[in-house]
Order: sequence, then structure tokens, then C-alpha cells
Amino acid sequence: MLKFDVLIIGSGLAGMTLALHLAEKRKVGLITKRDLLEGSSTYAQGGIAAVLDTEDSVEDHIRDTLIAGAGLCDEDTTRFIVEHSKEAIDWLIKLGVPFTRDDEHQTGYHLTREGGHSHRRIIHAADATGAAVTSTLGQKIKAHPNITELEHYIAIDLITSQKLGLPGKRAYGVYALDKQSDQVVTIAAQHTILASGGAGKVYLYTTNPDTATGDGIAMGWRAGCRVGNMEFMQFHPTCLYHPHAKSFLISEAVRGEGGILKLPDGTRFMPQHDPRGELAPRDVVARAIDFEMKKHGLDCVYLDISYKPAQFIKEHFPNIYAHCLELGIDITQQPIPVVPAVHFTCGGLVTDLAGRTDVTGLYAVGEVAHTGLHGANRLASNSLLECLVIGKAAAADILAADAIKLPAIPAWDDSRVTDPDEEVVISHNWDELRRAMWDYVGIVRTNKRLERALHRIDLLKDEIDEYYSNFHVSNDLIELRNLVETAELIVRSAMQRKESRGLHYSRDYPDLLPEAQDTVLTPPSRRE
Repeated sequence: MLKFDVLIIGSGLAGMTLALHLAEKRKVGLITKRDLLEGSSTYAQGGIAAVLDTEDSVEDHIRDTLIAGAGLCDEDTTRFIVEHSKEAIDWLIKLGVPFTRDDEHQTGYHLTREGGHSHRRIIHAADATGAAVTSTLGQKIKAHPNITELEHYIAIDLITSQKLGLPGKRAYGVYALDKQSDQVVTIAAQHTILASGGAGKVYLYTTNPDTATGDGIAMGWRAGCRVGNMEFMQFHPTCLYHPHAKSFLISEAVRGEGGILKLPDGTRFMPQHDPRGELAPRDVVARAIDFEMKKHGLDCVYLDISYKPAQFIKEHFPNIYAHCLELGIDITQQPIPVVPAVHFTCGGLVTDLAGRTDVTGLYAVGEVAHTGLHGANRLASNSLLECLVIGKAAAADILAADAIKLPAIPAWDDSRVTDPDEEVVISHNWDELRRAMWDYVGIVRTNKRLERALHRIDLLKDEIDEYYSNFHVSNDLIELRNLVETAELIVRSAMQRKESRGLHYSRDYPDLLPEAQDTVLTPPSRRE
């Protein structure tokens, strides 16, 4: 058994922020499914939204967030996070994050603008902000004596008082599979943090890395946590369309710096859908692209910034330029083929402003959580900000808590299972689930499509549960079990919303209801 004061599941920006804020006073364990820097945060291109410019204001940033969130953002949460935005950026700068400089600007840094923002407020490191931030923080983590990195471990399930036959409702750590030794390890902790990211891989096409399989959401749900607003899966409007691109994201900043969306014949179409054109919020742009693709029978549309000077493009988007060039697309000379793809999970485990869930001792921070910031549609570049601000707040709450005595925790029991006979069951179910979600729970939904999706999910869930009960766990089986659980939460949430709002658009309910309400699902164990 391994023991820590605090166990963090996930090594993205939320997990790293917590680790560094806690490590001076607590012994921290950090679980990550692959290498330390393999996660959605590392792939974030655009940047971090923060009020840094004197011409900008907290009120403007809050207003932009509330508008994008289509009436569902929690105003207290939004204010708390935006008011702490400058402090969060100052912390990153102090740690040495190499944000792009602009010595002529009052801040000393280049600020860009993205869809839904009324000001230039996105601080960035060229077009690879996530990589710059996580690599900087990763170096600090690797050098810290109080942080133990458990790379290539995947959490299986939370250890709770209910599982141990104890009164109350508390988390005491996790059982995790050490993928290198293929052994299940018991990891005990006084406080456990789910910082495991979103669930993009529940869909066939996503900009997310392969690690985004809804693990934390599923584990938290099974442990008794409520989930909120899971129907709001954000489709990024502009994912590179190319057979060898592996869902490469074309940053929102390309549109922020003047990129124009066009049909194959060169016709610009966004002004017909929204007066904000290419700088409308993501849900609007994604639906517009989806509409044009269906209307004209297209495989993709095109994002054109080639009219800008070549040097400007290379300076602002060096990684996008280089990656596209490798695939034979010179973005200084030709438009970029793009399609929408699932990008961000706006809902998640219900938490307060300190990241606390419904289970004592269990926190959720980052994309795995539902704080109320994102509402029905996340405003661009608010997600990394949420990781920083709520991560610090959760760390402060943990540091203020009294120590507890850990109970006796039994080892993982796999004495009644065998090695799997046919692993093709896993790959087949994985593919079927993701295709069903893409076909029936996509950008535009109907009652019939959701019913079909739920029917398939129910069948898959029974098959996967039976497989899980009879065979030794593997990385793929653990992820598949979490994916099907998360898919069901998405579909059941979507079925409860009898309107079209933000990222949830239903042909059966095309209008807005007069009052905006969150969709909150309660696990069976918590129901009265």
C-alpha cells in the first residue's frame, strides 16, 4: 500500500497547480495515466483569459462569460474566478512560464482575442500555451521532494467508506493499476482530488488526447457524487480535416487574428448566421459549420488567413503553420480544411468554489468538475483559468483541514476473475459506443436520436459490466467502463433538457425556456 497526505489523479494544469500549492506542507502523490505531460492541458493552443489590460475590466470579462454561457453560468463562481485571474497569471509568470512578449504593450505581453471576448485578454505562449505552461510546472514538480509522480498508473475506483462498510460518506484514496507491472495497487490518502480532465473520447471525433475518457466523472458518480450539465459537450468549430491529422486543433486565435470561414467556392458564410461572424461563440460557429456541411453535402469547410502577411502567420502560429506544412497545406498560401470536433466537457461533478464534491475528502478540479463557470457553453480560454483559480482554492481548503486517521483498507481482490478470453469485445464496444454518440448525440439532437443512443448504451453497459466482473482489469477495460458510464450521463442529461440552449440544440425543442436551470443528476445511492 502507498500512503499520501493528498492524492491527485491527473497531471494536467489542475493537478499540477494543486501539487505545487500543497507540496511545501503535505506529502503529495500524483497519478497520471501516461507521462507527466500527456493530457489536454498540454495540447491547449490559444491561451488563458485574464483581466490584465487597463482598458479591460473584471465586469467586461464576467459579462462576456455570462453571454457565452447562455444564461446558465453561476455569477458568484464567475466573479470569483475572474477576480483572481491576474493573481493566477502572476503566479505562472513568477514560476517562469515564457508567455509571448510585446514590449510596446502596457503589460509587457502580447494579448490576443478569441470568439466571445469583447477585449484582447488572452495571454499566450505563441500557439502552444498549454505546452509552455505544463512543461514549466512539470519541471518544478519533478524537482520537488514532497511530490511522488506515479506515471503510467490508471485509477480504477475510489476507496470510500461505503466500500469499507464504514458510516458516513468519505473518500480514502483509490485502487489503481500500475500498467508497467500489471498489478493493482492500493493508494490511501486523507484527501483525494479528481483532476482527470474531460470525456472527449466518448465521441468518434475529438480534439482531446486519448487519455480523456471521463474517468473522474465516472468514478465520482459511482462514489455518490452528483453531476451537472453533462449535456453540454462543446464542439470546437475548427479541427484540421486531414486523414493523417489525428484531430489536430486549429486554435480559435486564428479567427481572432482575422481568419475567415469559407465554403469550397470561396463564399464567406458566418455573417449569415451571426452578426459577430467568425468571432461568435463556439456553439454558434460549430452549428453554422454543421449546417453548411449538411446543406451542401460537404466533408469540411475552410478557414482562410492566407491574406495576412506570411511573416505574421509564421510568428503568431508557428506550430499550426509547421504541422499543416508537414501535411502539404501552406496556410500562408491556401485555406485550411476544418470540421467541428468534440473539444470540452462543460459539465461534470458538482463542486463548490473550493472544489469540494458531495463526498467528504474528495475534490474535483478542472474539466472533470462542474463549478458553474461555463454554463451552457464555455467561453474560449476560461478553462485553464478555472484550473488555476479553483486549484489554488482547493489547496487552501485542504491545508486548513484537520488530519484524520486512515482506516484499514483491504488489498484489491481479483481472486475470482481470470484472464480475458477475447479482448476484441473491448475494441468492438469502444468503437460502437463512440460511433453511436457521434451519430445520435452530436451538434444537433432529437428525442429519437437520444432514445436510440440510450438503447445502445444500455446494451453495451450490460456487456461491459459482465466483462469487468469476470476478467482481470486492463487499461482499455477501465477506460471503456468509464466511457460508457459517462456516455449514459450525457444522454440522460440531454433527455432532461426540454429546450435548446448553448451547446445543446434539439430539433424537438428549438426554443429557450423562460428560466435557465441546471441539469443535475443524482446517483441511485443518494436518492431518497
